[in-house]
Amino acid sequence: MTSDKTPTATGLPEQLDADFLAGLGAGTIAYIRPVKAGDIANTVPQARELPPATMLYALYGAAGEPILLTTTRELAVAGAQEQELTPVSLH
Repeated sequence: MTSDKTPTATGLPEQLDADFLAGLGAGTIAYIRPVKAGDIANTVPQARELPPATMLYALYGAAGEPILLTTTRELAVAGAQEQELTPVSLH
């Protein structure tokens, strides 16, 4: 029997924990997610200056760290590419 962190024949741990999942794609993948200014106003002070229903696009690193916030998806993709990250969308 293997422990939770012991790799199986696939090379993956038997149970995937949050730390393992957060490390997947680190430094190579970025997530783009549409957000409303009102939903992020508590964490992004500049969003408070916009009407709450304003749609924005957030770019996050693979582990969920915020990278940038912009007004168009195209600018979020460009931001990812500038940092040599592969952008993927979250809905």
